[in-house]
Amino acid sequence: MRKITVITALIGSTIAGGLAISCGTNTPAEPTPEPLDPTVISAGKDIFRFDTFGDEKYWTDTLRMHEVIQKGVSPATALSVGFKVDVDSLPQTVRDALAAGKVDLTSPATTVTLLKLNAVVGLKGDVRTVGGRDTLARVGITCALCHSTVDNSFAKGIGHRLDGWPNMDMNPGAIVALSPAVPAALKTILNTWGPGKYDPRTNIDGQSTPLVLPPAYGLAAVDILTYTAEGPVSYWNAYVAITQMHGQGSFSDPRVGVNIVQTPDLVTPKLTALRQYQFSLTTPKPAAGSFDAAAAERGRLVFTGAANCASCHAGSTYTDVNSNKLHAPSETGMDGRYAARTAEKAYRTTPLRGLLQHAPYFHDGSAVSLAAVVDHYVGALKLQLSVQQKSDLVEYLKTL
Repeated sequence: MRKITVITALIGSTIAGGLAISCGTNTPAEPTPEPLDPTVISAGKDIFRFDTFGDEKYWTDTLRMHEVIQKGVSPATALSVGFKVDVDSLPQTVRDALAAGKVDLTSPATTVTLLKLNAVVGLKGDVRTVGGRDTLARVGITCALCHSTVDNSFAKGIGHRLDGWPNMDMNPGAIVALSPAVPAALKTILNTWGPGKYDPRTNIDGQSTPLVLPPAYGLAAVDILTYTAEGPVSYWNAYVAITQMHGQGSFSDPRVGVNIVQTPDLVTPKLTALRQYQFSLTTPKPAAGSFDAAAAERGRLVFTGAANCASCHAGSTYTDVNSNKLHAPSETGMDGRYAARTAEKAYRTTPLRGLLQHAPYFHDGSAVSLAAVVDHYVGALKLQLSVQQKSDLVEYLKTL
């Protein structure tokens, strides 16, 4: 068995019971989606938000993040690196005190209190009272850390949860770099990633080409989840939960050199419920007034016509991956460094969903806006689009 020492974190999920991971270029098959069951979805919601899969042994025993938080992470610091606070977890008295400016947001003790209230999105703490003082004994992470945010309805970084929305403020590399257990050279690498990005293979191959955190909504009809098409939703959930979050479970894929067996398996029994909750998360509609409707309609015709976007961004899912199509980086002018580190050595066509919610774009965030996306393809594919057509196409993309 190859021992994997995990050095960073991302959200994850799970592998469905009995899912086989295949070698070579054949991706693992997702079990036929079962009818969504409200009871199962509810269980999956709790797993997505609050289950650490036993990863406290890594975040606490190895990285000692409980010490880092207890001693030096105030709410102000936590918010600055992308942590979010669920206002619905706060008692009214705490909300009132926050609104009145009577809560010390510069004190790490306040962060511990928020963890005690289970109010920090994606971070779960075991807070115990020792000598009359709340002490953070253990800490772990959940799927929601990177794949949920809040609506900022109370204050910036504080509001109602938006599950499935990528937390583009989250800076996983900078957070892990706070650990005293991380070597200086690795800290330097982690601090280069920046907000909204994460490299899910650094701990496997030692390289670094960070990816944009993708949304976890709108997945029900998409066969392959990953940027590079290793497998379906359940494959990636398992990969992340076990190899990145460092949850306790079993995952094996010889194509990427991973074979982890841990008992008891705290991941696999929860996979079906987690998958159902993810499938229940629908793509958010664009806000009223966020696009020009007339221009968007003209842009739809550009999308299907002059720009020929629909040849790859096909059907209701806006991807051809459901037809088992992958694309060499050179086909679309993409940076191929990350693909070279993966099983398929190619990229799938990313489904277009909720585009206004998660700039920057492309797997590596190299397009800072939808206008930059259009300009990239005009150049890479030698499209003959007028200035008006490009503008209209951007308005259409805003509607997806």
